[in-house]
Amino acid sequence: MTDYLIKALAYDGRVRAYAAITTDTINEAQKRHDTWSVSSAALGRTMTATLLMGAMQKEDQKITIKIEGNGPIGPIIADSNTQGHVRGYVTNPHVHFDELNGAGKLDVRRGVGTEGTLSVVKDLGFGQNFTGQIPIVSGEIGEDFTYYLAKSEQINSSVGVGVLVNPDDSIKAAGGFMIQLMPGADDALIDDLEKNLKNCPTVSRLIDEGKTPEEILAILAGGEDNLQILEKIPVSFECNCSKERFGAAIISLGKDEIKQMIEEDHGAEAECHFCRNHYHFDEAELEKLYEEAQ
Repeated sequence: MTDYLIKALAYDGRVRAYAAITTDTINEAQKRHDTWSVSSAALGRTMTATLLMGAMQKEDQKITIKIEGNGPIGPIIADSNTQGHVRGYVTNPHVHFDELNGAGKLDVRRGVGTEGTLSVVKDLGFGQNFTGQIPIVSGEIGEDFTYYLAKSEQINSSVGVGVLVNPDDSIKAAGGFMIQLMPGADDALIDDLEKNLKNCPTVSRLIDEGKTPEEILAILAGGEDNLQILEKIPVSFECNCSKERFGAAIISLGKDEIKQMIEEDHGAEAECHFCRNHYHFDEAELEKLYEEAQ
């Protein structure tokens, strides 16, 4: 199934809902970063949640998430936009535990850590940014995003994200959902949603069984009749890095640094953290950048 995200309303517009399948997208990230099982699950959950939050933004706004816990994975970075493009990386891609957690799943909490912060930076355009930060509350990612939305944005939400990893570290299934209460949601509706969430299988299991984002939201909304699909967006791993961008970064280092690259290294090599693409600059290219730095 090709990755995509849907936006919807439920319960006569009193609930805003998003759901996405991200299996191919997270598989691309896994291959680019050579992540092992626990790192794959943590990165995949973070990228999926970032994608869902990116879909909430307006027009060309972008969002960047940083989860910095005290576990062995280290900081996790992901960013997304409103077009369904997402990218991300982990500081330590090679984290795997032989032991599963108490629920029989990959121990993402142990990999991420239970102390630290989740930071959100929204690029609002025109050089304006909004920044919010909360302490990590569980390290399971979905619960941390749920807490962020409640505390920093005052939106009562439920975020569910999941990744199933094959024995060869490839991604078997990945995706997630986000449910948000709108004005007019009463206690009866909230009770109904809580019951549906409690009885719903994990999102990764649903995707592994072949369920679509529409079917996942129908389960959470108590049936298709309660659901109104608004938009369907293709999802993919996309990086906006380029040789030109890295050239501009080299210019910003200043002429002394560039001269040292020319005289000592006779060139320069740059690598993008997000996609692992490499860019080579030979002496002639560095000479040109040196002149621009002047």
